[in-house]
Amino acid sequence: MFNVKKCKTPPASLENKVDYDGEDVYKQLRKDFHDKCYICETPQPLSINIEHFISHRNKDEDKKFNWNNLYFACARCNNIKGARYDGILDCCDDSVDVYKSLKLLPPRTPYVGSLDIFSKSTSPEALKTVDLLSEVYNNANTVNKVASAEFLRERIFEQYAKLYKYILIWHSPESFPAEKEDARERMKLFIATSSPYSAFMREVLFDDSKLKDLIEELVD
Repeated sequence: MFNVKKCKTPPASLENKVDYDGEDVYKQLRKDFHDKCYICETPQPLSINIEHFISHRNKDEDKKFNWNNLYFACARCNNIKGARYDGILDCCDDSVDVYKSLKLLPPRTPYVGSLDIFSKSTSPEALKTVDLLSEVYNNANTVNKVASAEFLRERIFEQYAKLYKYILIWHSPESFPAEKEDARERMKLFIATSSPYSAFMREVLFDDSKLKDLIEELVD
C-alpha cells in the first residue's frame, strides 16, 4: 500500500449517478494511482476494479457514487478486501502516512513461503491493514490464491533484487563517484510512489543506517 494524491475534482460521469465506473473515472483513477493496485502495488494489473473504499451496503447511493470513495484496485485484492476490511488505513487521506504506519519486508528468496508484515502503530486502522495485506500476500486458502500470492512474492523479490544491486554499488569502496551518484538516482526511482512495491523498497533503504539520511531527502 502507498500514499496517493488523488484529484479533488470528481469526473463528470459521476454526476448522473448511473455508472460509477465510467471511462473518465477509470482514466483519472489510473492516473492518480500510477496504474497500480493501491493494495498490493502491482503495476498495470490485468483485471481492474473500481473499488469502493467503504463498501456501499444497502444500496447506499452516496457511497456508491462518491468520488472520494472510489479507488483503483486489482480484481484479486478487491475480492479479498470486500466489506470485511472496511476501516483500513486510507491511503488518500493527507493526514495518513502509510509508510510510517506499516513495515513490509521483501522476501529473502523468490520462493519464500510468506512475507513479514507488521504495524508500526497500535491504531485499529493500521492493525486491520496488516491483516488485509497478510491475506493478499500470504493467502493459502485455495489453490488459486496460493498461486497468485506466490506470483506476488516473486515479483516483489525481483524488484528487491534489482534494488540490491544499486545498494551494493553505493556501499562499495571500489565504486567511482559517478557510479555512486547513478546508484543514488536509481534508488530514488525504486522508492517513488509510482514504482512497483515501493513500500517494500522504502523499508529496505530506511533500515540501512548509512542510506537512511541520504534517502530520506529523496522521498516524494
